[in-house]
Amino acid sequence: MEPEALTKAKQKIAHYCAYQERCQQEVRSKLYQYGLYKNQVEETLAWLITEGYLNEERFAKTFAGGKFRVKKWGKLKIEQALKQKQLSSYCIRKGMAEIDTDEYAHTLTQLAKHKWNNYQQSVPDTFTRRQKTARFLIAKGYEPDLVWPVVSNLAP
Repeated sequence: MEPEALTKAKQKIAHYCAYQERCQQEVRSKLYQYGLYKNQVEETLAWLITEGYLNEERFAKTFAGGKFRVKKWGKLKIEQALKQKQLSSYCIRKGMAEIDTDEYAHTLTQLAKHKWNNYQQSVPDTFTRRQKTARFLIAKGYEPDLVWPVVSNLAP
């Protein structure tokens, strides 16, 4: 690729990273889409990191906090998503530390109550309603050992 095209690709990818936090995997695949070669991609990644456009620890914190607060994901689902983005275990730990334990427990309880009430009309059987509520929460990424006590306390 010509130096002029490389400069243009750097400008585009800098804007891409400035718009929203990104991980290296996302940026790397975007650079390959731009038609850059391996050595150019690695050079551009190094430049982005040096200039502060790309920071995986910052990405992990933003990602984990956002998925928890906005989408109400549990820790297991967030951690799995971070692993899929090929982040280091250090960055994953830093991202998971963004989730406050009290807020996590409160969110789990609120989600359980909300789902329990949603099933009130369609599922009159308490046992089945507990199962469905627990399954929903576990699918959201909450730990089963935290889910079951909360679900058990919902009904008499």
